[in-house]
Amino acid sequence: MTIQQMLYVLTIEECGSMNKASEKLYIVQPTLTSAVQELENELGITIFVRTHKGVTPTPEGTEFLDDIRNLYRHYDLVMKKYEGDGDYKRKFGVSTQHYSFAVKAFVEMAKNYDMKQFDFAIRETKTKAVIEDVGKLRSEIGVLYISNRNEKALGKLMKKHEVEFHPLVKGRAYVYLWGEHPLAKEEVIRMEQLEPYPCLSFEQDEEEFYLAEEILSENTYPQTVRVNDRSTMLNLMVGLNGYTLCSGIISSDLNGDGFVVVPFGEDEENPNSIMEIGYLTKKNSIVSQMGEEYIRELEKYFKAAQK
Repeated sequence: MTIQQMLYVLTIEECGSMNKASEKLYIVQPTLTSAVQELENELGITIFVRTHKGVTPTPEGTEFLDDIRNLYRHYDLVMKKYEGDGDYKRKFGVSTQHYSFAVKAFVEMAKNYDMKQFDFAIRETKTKAVIEDVGKLRSEIGVLYISNRNEKALGKLMKKHEVEFHPLVKGRAYVYLWGEHPLAKEEVIRMEQLEPYPCLSFEQDEEEFYLAEEILSENTYPQTVRVNDRSTMLNLMVGLNGYTLCSGIISSDLNGDGFVVVPFGEDEENPNSIMEIGYLTKKNSIVSQMGEEYIRELEKYFKAAQK
């Protein structure tokens, strides 16, 4: 098996089509097909099956692609570190739950680089996708939280996708709402005070509380509205006097200074919980210079927020 063959099959998986992969690799399709067949004969497995929609990895092919993906990324990082100037754009991606501080850290990291030379990506997405993106190396870093309520379930997902969680900061739940909300000036907000207002949450693919981005998601809320992005949530905070529960760490630079966080007051039926925010990396992977700088920006932001 050669490095070139690894690149070929990984590109086919990414494109989902032999034709599109050959165009991206700048080779004719018969050459690509022949290279894949030689690799399959050498390994004694079938990596792809053809369908009317393109090509799909077989179960053994999926396992093989997972095995070589990290290996090829290591090779690619080493080559880009030592090779001469070229027109290749190094890639760096972050997948995160909907956190303004994660975007703020990305902005500060990216400012240190010539954007023309890099292919950057910041993906605010669903919890499961954050883990899957890092597991497949679509993103180098993931950002999410764990608590005693979701730690076991998320731990299984992380193990399945071979990713590691690195804790950064701990905190209790805060109520996040518009500065003109009737409860905005309260020192503490309890659940009964929130009953007249809709609880806002980010939609997930599955109705499992452990995938929720909001702490205390297993509690019962009389009114709920699910959203897909931060801007919509902020609009609903203003338009409907909605609220959400969060870590209390927000970025006014990006969200604006018209919003506030107020400590959540627990009771017997609605206990508080410690949420631990951290970042994900692929197991046994090398963190790039951009990844290290991004992590430092997260750490810097959390230290400033705790002062």
